[in-house]
Amino acid sequence: MGRSRGVSSDAGELLGVEEVAHVLGVGQVTVWRWCRDGSLPCAKIGRKWRVRRSALDEFVRRSERSQTLTGQLRYFVEVPDNVLAVAQDAELMRKLDVAYLRSGEARSGMLVKYQIEDERMPTLEGLRAELRESGMDVERLEDGGRLRLLADPGQHGGRVEDVRRLAAEVSGGEGSEGGRGMWINFNWDLSMGLEEALRQQAELSELVEDDPNLVIMTTVLEEEMDGWSGAELRRAQVAHSGTVWLSRSGVAMSRVLPPPAL
Repeated sequence: MGRSRGVSSDAGELLGVEEVAHVLGVGQVTVWRWCRDGSLPCAKIGRKWRVRRSALDEFVRRSERSQTLTGQLRYFVEVPDNVLAVAQDAELMRKLDVAYLRSGEARSGMLVKYQIEDERMPTLEGLRAELRESGMDVERLEDGGRLRLLADPGQHGGRVEDVRRLAAEVSGGEGSEGGRGMWINFNWDLSMGLEEALRQQAELSELVEDDPNLVIMTTVLEEEMDGWSGAELRRAQVAHSGTVWLSRSGVAMSRVLPPPAL
C-alpha cells in the first residue's frame, strides 16, 4: 500500500474514489475493487462510491503490518468485538491468550482472563508467570484493577452471567475509560458439551452487541474441532464477528460479514 498523502481531521468527511486513490497512492480500479468486495467500508450514493474519512483511517490502520502476534491482534481486534481463536496446539493456544491480553494492555483496556482446570493449561499462578515473562507488569495491573485472573465459571450460563456482572461494574465507574474496552479471554470448555458451549457463545455475542466496551476472545484447539459437523463449525464461526487461526506455519485472520443485500 502506498504512503498516505495528506489526512483531514474531519472523520465524517465523505471521500470519492479518486480522493481515496490519491490519499493511498493506488489506482482507482483498486479502490473500486475494495468497495465492491466489501474490503473498504463504503456507501453507494447514486452511481458513485463514497467513503467516510473515519472508515478510511481504520482501513489503513488494519492494513499496517506487525512482526509480532500481539501487534497483529492489536490491529485486528476491535472495540467492541467477539473473536473465535483457533490454535494448532496447546502451546500456541497459550501464546494466543497472552498476546490477546498484551494487545488489550497496549490499548489501555481492562483485562480479564478466565482459566479452566485443564492439564494442558497453567494454573492461575503459572499464568501470572507467563504474563510476567512476556513483559507484562502483572502486579501493577492487578493492584490498579486493570487485570483480573479468575477461575472459569463454566457451565449453566456461568460465563454469560459473569460477563454481565463485570460489565455492570465497569459501567458503574470501575475499569477502563474512554471506550478502551474490557478485554475478556475464555478457553473453549468442552466439558459443558458442544451444544451448551455454542449457546453460551451466541449469548456472549448478544452481550457484545449491546455493550460498546466489551471485547471477548474464546480460544479453542484445532483438534477439538475435528469431530464437529459442517453445520456446527458454521454456527461457531457466525456466532463471532471474527476468527483467528494460528498454526506453526502462520496466522490467518478473517471477519464475518453481514449477508449482502439482494
